[in-house]
Amino acid sequence: MSNESCPIHERKMTSLFERYLTLWVGLCIIGGIFLGKVAPNLAKTLDGMSISVNGAPVVSIPIAICLFFMMYPIMVKIDFFTVVKAGKSAKPVFLTLFLNWCIKPFTMYAIAMFFLGFLLKSFIGAEAIDLVKIPFGLDLPLGATHGAGTVVLQDGLKMLEIPLWRSYLAGCILLGIAPCTAMVLVWGYLAEGNDALTLVMVAINSLTMLVLYGVLGGFLLGIGQLPIPWQALLLSVAIYVALPLFAGYFSRKWIISTKGETWFKEKFLDVLTPVTISALLLTLVLLFSFKGEVILANPLTIVWISIPLFIQTIFIFTLGYGAAKLMKLDYKDAAPVAMIGASNHFEVAIATSVMLFGLSSGAALATVVGVLIEVPVMLMLVSVCKRTRNWFNHQTDG
Repeated sequence: MSNESCPIHERKMTSLFERYLTLWVGLCIIGGIFLGKVAPNLAKTLDGMSISVNGAPVVSIPIAICLFFMMYPIMVKIDFFTVVKAGKSAKPVFLTLFLNWCIKPFTMYAIAMFFLGFLLKSFIGAEAIDLVKIPFGLDLPLGATHGAGTVVLQDGLKMLEIPLWRSYLAGCILLGIAPCTAMVLVWGYLAEGNDALTLVMVAINSLTMLVLYGVLGGFLLGIGQLPIPWQALLLSVAIYVALPLFAGYFSRKWIISTKGETWFKEKFLDVLTPVTISALLLTLVLLFSFKGEVILANPLTIVWISIPLFIQTIFIFTLGYGAAKLMKLDYKDAAPVAMIGASNHFEVAIATSVMLFGLSSGAALATVVGVLIEVPVMLMLVSVCKRTRNWFNHQTDG
């Protein structure tokens, strides 16, 4: 997917899934709610198929399988050897890392706290509660408090009862600390950016997530008086980032050495695409089958969650795009820098929220809302980039 091989005016989404992602997510909402009505115990049964630690369900096996097939095709596309060439593009790489790891997580927390915990709290329901998993390794008695939660018994299992708006906050936090490494390849391509640089920054962000995702997640969840499941956070990084990353790296190396790069790109990756799509859609259906009652009882729930996510996306894009201009970057470098900061790695956020808080949690719902608004908002920002590329014309040689 090089700049030379495709004329600028022909750059467009060729995948039916990419072009209509918002539609598919909308259909998953409807399908999931319907499934929750006709088979109310299905999602719960699947979520019960878990790996347990100390008697507490930690990893939902069906969700883990789905998420692996969502993540693996992303990782197998990346040539991690290109990371060593990043020194030639030091400024955009530095800006991307600074924006994604020093700014974005904290602005997401602040914006989500302001809207969900203050401005929209009465609309969500100040007294509304959510039941989430107790961090494994903790053996708390009934009635004990942990953060903003209270230990209660639900269907024979100890759960934490926390304010619903805090559960939504947790989902927003998990989105805010997950820079995009998948769809950003599409957004940068459509914005006519530097595809090679985008791949380098995706690789670097993937490696950085191994170190910082759990650290920042635990820190910000703690500030929000939410459960701090350090062990589960580290386990989620291992399962949903490290495992597909290493599987992608070694399988890519082996396939190219035995079949050749042409076969890998034209045959192997094409086979993976429908598998990835199916895994994502199945995960979304399961999530909404559990949250159907909440959505039907309060149809504006998705709107309330969307507001801070939308504002955060616009803010980070503006910050990144403006900083790129101040740093005198080329347009082809500035566009992907802004796109990576604005978009979220919703695959990892969904997986982590399910592992930490449960399939039925408000946190899981909030991460799915991130998928719902991703495509229309990012397409709007692609259009903004293309209309303002003349801002950078005088810098094309810089």
